[in-house]
Amino acid sequence: MSRFGNSTLVVALALSAFASIPASADEGGVAFWVPGINGSFAAVPGEPGWSWVTVYYHTSVSAGGDIEFPSGGDVQLGIRGRGDLAMFGPSYTFEETYLGGQLSVSLLGVAGRNQASVDATLTGPNGNLISGSRTEALTSIGDVVPQVTMKWNDSVNNYMTYVTGDIPVGDYNPDRLANLGLGHGAVDAGLGYTYLNPATGREFSIVGGMTYNFENPDTDYKNGIDGHIDWAASQFLNEQWHVGVVGYAFQQLTGDSGNGATLGDFKSRVFGIGPQVGYKFPVSEAAAGYVNLKGYYEFGAKNRPEGWNMWLTLAFSPAVPKAVGQ
Repeated sequence: MSRFGNSTLVVALALSAFASIPASADEGGVAFWVPGINGSFAAVPGEPGWSWVTVYYHTSVSAGGDIEFPSGGDVQLGIRGRGDLAMFGPSYTFEETYLGGQLSVSLLGVAGRNQASVDATLTGPNGNLISGSRTEALTSIGDVVPQVTMKWNDSVNNYMTYVTGDIPVGDYNPDRLANLGLGHGAVDAGLGYTYLNPATGREFSIVGGMTYNFENPDTDYKNGIDGHIDWAASQFLNEQWHVGVVGYAFQQLTGDSGNGATLGDFKSRVFGIGPQVGYKFPVSEAAAGYVNLKGYYEFGAKNRPEGWNMWLTLAFSPAVPKAVGQ
């Protein structure tokens, strides 16, 4: 067999064994919920009117494994992923109250570049080595994410409930390593809480939810139900700057299923923690801006890649009306 043929065979083995290493659960190792998307002030009601948010998200992850064959020999696998994505879209907060709370609706789009690589080395029973690799990159658009939230304020305590989901219109091909779309729909719902004390400048937010995934019609694969918690804590240094720490926990609660899940009901897990800094600034008498930079180091991963990620958020919203006489 030619050298090209051997390399292709090894890569094929790597791809077929992909779900046997710590990157398997949630089809392709990718879930709808991106851990870390919620942060400080998550449950704090905003000013009525239109807002706009743009988020730059960078992630770099990897995983590896060693699969031994009963007849002798093994395949050593290495998987790497890198994403540079932009999430952007408008939201509208209603002035009228509903159920005593504040209703908001939003719509996020996704675009950017995703790169995935697989390396494999086959060691035969006699010690002969064959290696190969495959790398794919894609620059395109992703799925559309609508969301509805309700928020309530009670002094320093703020509460939130939300429903969101995935509309699978992004660039997806089941035969590619790199995709910008999930290939299936999803619905996610949860609750949030924020403690914000203007007198002390202390803030703490936590948001938890669960994701129900629909079956991917191209692969007959259905991700399990995912549970997730995002949290953040910060201290204001003055009226504009705050610094703190952020974290998340992601746990797949039920196994994967469907005719395409031929290797079992894997469940994924990962944790993340890191620093954050935020800055609030006036844009005009009618508008205010906010910039937030946060990063996460991942650990404790099971059945999915782990690494690090960074979020840079720029948001514009209606300004808080000045009191009479100011």
